[in-house]
Amino acid sequence: MSLAAAAAVVLAAVLDRLVGEPPSRIHPVALFGRAVAPLDRAWNSPLEMGITIAVTLPVLAGAGVGAGVALLDSLSRPVATVVAGLGLFSATSLRMLLNEARAVERLLNSDLDAARTRLRSLAGRDSGDLDASEIRSAAIESLAENLADGLVAPLLAFGLGALVSLPVAVGAAAWVKAVNTLDSMLGYPGKRHGTASARLDDLVMWLPSRLSALLLAVAAVDPETPWRARGWVDRVPSPNGGWPMGTAASALAVRLEKPGTYVLNDVARRPQSGDIGRAIRLVSRAGWLAWGLTAVLLAYAGWR
Repeated sequence: MSLAAAAAVVLAAVLDRLVGEPPSRIHPVALFGRAVAPLDRAWNSPLEMGITIAVTLPVLAGAGVGAGVALLDSLSRPVATVVAGLGLFSATSLRMLLNEARAVERLLNSDLDAARTRLRSLAGRDSGDLDASEIRSAAIESLAENLADGLVAPLLAFGLGALVSLPVAVGAAAWVKAVNTLDSMLGYPGKRHGTASARLDDLVMWLPSRLSALLLAVAAVDPETPWRARGWVDRVPSPNGGWPMGTAASALAVRLEKPGTYVLNDVARRPQSGDIGRAIRLVSRAGWLAWGLTAVLLAYAGWR
């Protein structure tokens, strides 16, 4: 079973490299988001409804995907492996993240307003008054944080689930992606029906965020970067985002700042031209380390 899971990881990595993302009209995450959208409204009992949403919808998503792969697995292991790889591909994202950051960097060289607009695809903050350095900071922060959200978390869930079975692996990855999606849609302070989704996402992301910091440190060939970042992580409101962002700030020797909220590595210089490119290369190496380590460990478990 672990060998099939390793093959699914390799397929997902190759598809991410070659394709990037499925079309939005058929992307499972986009379809899930459209299903959730009608629930993003005022409720008479927002906290209770929020708990129901946070618990039920990810379980339904994970169970549905897992059941589909289990059915296929009973008929054909190769077909189930391919479908599991497609499921993992849909739950993870690296190339699109890197491409969006590249687009922001290109626009910074020609059109600051266009760069501010494009940044919104990466960072959920008001970009209207950001200068070029602050835009670069936001892009670098988003690269680091989304490494954890968009790749390491679902990949870790898949790897752990593969120790049980292939259907459990892809179901676990889908569950994590559904939790992340609910947090991104509902997990804002003004939405009480999103409180449970935000808290669940905090729990789910505790380990992936710290593993992402370690991957960034290995990719930077500087194992001390997470330890240097320890003094800054508590400045970030998120209990998890500070780890990959702080490690990136340390590895790149740049000051990362969300105006009025936090500063990471405040003794370093502000990001300059070329720093987004350096961050892209760092996150790309860390991402491929995550893909490769997961595939190798699963293959090893299957051959034992």
